Amino acid sequence: MEDKNLSILKDLKVKSGSHSPSIETILERTSIEIDVDACFLSNPYATDLFMSRFNKEIIDSGRLRNLLEFYPPQNGAVAEYISKFTGVPSENIFVGNGAIEIIQAVLHRFIGKSIALPIPTFSSYYEFVTGGATVEYFQLEKERNYSMDIQKYADFCISKKVSSAVLINPNNPDGGYVSKEEITKFLSRLSHLECIILDESFIHFAYEDINLEEIALGDLVQKYPNLVVIKSMSKDFGVAGLRAGFSIMKKERVAQLLETGFLWNLSGLTAYLFKLLSDESFQREYQIVRKKYIMNTLMFFQELSALKSVHVIPSKANFALVEIKGKSSWDAFAYLLSKGIYVRDCSDKIGLKGSYIRVASRTFEENLRIIEALKSI
Repeated sequence: MEDKNLSILKDLKVKSGSHSPSIETILERTSIEIDVDACFLSNPYATDLFMSRFNKEIIDSGRLRNLLEFYPPQNGAVAEYISKFTGVPSENIFVGNGAIEIIQAVLHRFIGKSIALPIPTFSSYYEFVTGGATVEYFQLEKERNYSMDIQKYADFCISKKVSSAVLINPNNPDGGYVSKEEITKFLSRLSHLECIILDESFIHFAYEDINLEEIALGDLVQKYPNLVVIKSMSKDFGVAGLRAGFSIMKKERVAQLLETGFLWNLSGLTAYLFKLLSDESFQREYQIVRKKYIMNTLMFFQELSALKSVHVIPSKANFALVEIKGKSSWDAFAYLLSKGIYVRDCSDKIGLKGSYIRVASRTFEENLRIIEALKSI
């Protein structure tokens, strides 16, 4: 890759902070060509499904002008759409302009004086903490492939006397998964905390049986009122550009958030997505592409794990944390980008010990390209 492009990339990375620069920004600022997006985490088959419905119901029908011209439904009205496909009362649902808006709102209002956070994890959970709150870091062990010992984490929360705790399940960036049974035990032990944030943005890619049935924990909010469940639509439905997320929490917290803003925080396009998700026929079609993608991803992980030049951390998400042997993560990132493949350089992830990249699963054909590029690294 040209030195000029590398220099621009490094500058873009610095400006993006602990996140990755968007593909659009890279294409605008450099001469790099990107064919495979294995950095941002989404199901491409679900994107295809959404686009087919969107073209039919919005573009071909001439309804696009309405979505652009008219004010969208308010937050509470969109929550009613979500209630239909989650089975959770709408009064317990808060809708966000992406999960990131919800994370920020919850961290700023409900966590109290201290919060426990396993690392490595999604950086916004420690970057958005404000108001003098203390972050207590629970280090996941490299020797255990960064897997979560949930009871040990509960012991940590109790010993540190934290007021809140975060659990991302499956975790980002390693894809480690904790079963519903174990999470329920965790919630029972920590029912005294002010707030427990359970981020299940990647839960649609996890499974606990051979039928790959969908897992959701939002119903636990009724039993554990300190629980806040956060869900992103970007990953499983492949529509990161729409900025769609929702959370499930006790109704008093939803009311508090709505009293301080967020009335029209969603676009008409995003409201359309949530309405579409309440359609039973769409849900049936989605489950087909969801399971197809999971099977694709399992094959991808098998091929990755067979490579001698890398160590792959076991994952139940749609991505793998890959340790590169004998090369820095930045060099691996730059090499793959020269092959048209965009991955996540994880050198800025606190809590990681080694040279890691995060590689998202894509279509079957794109995954083959990723494997071939990693073979030659």
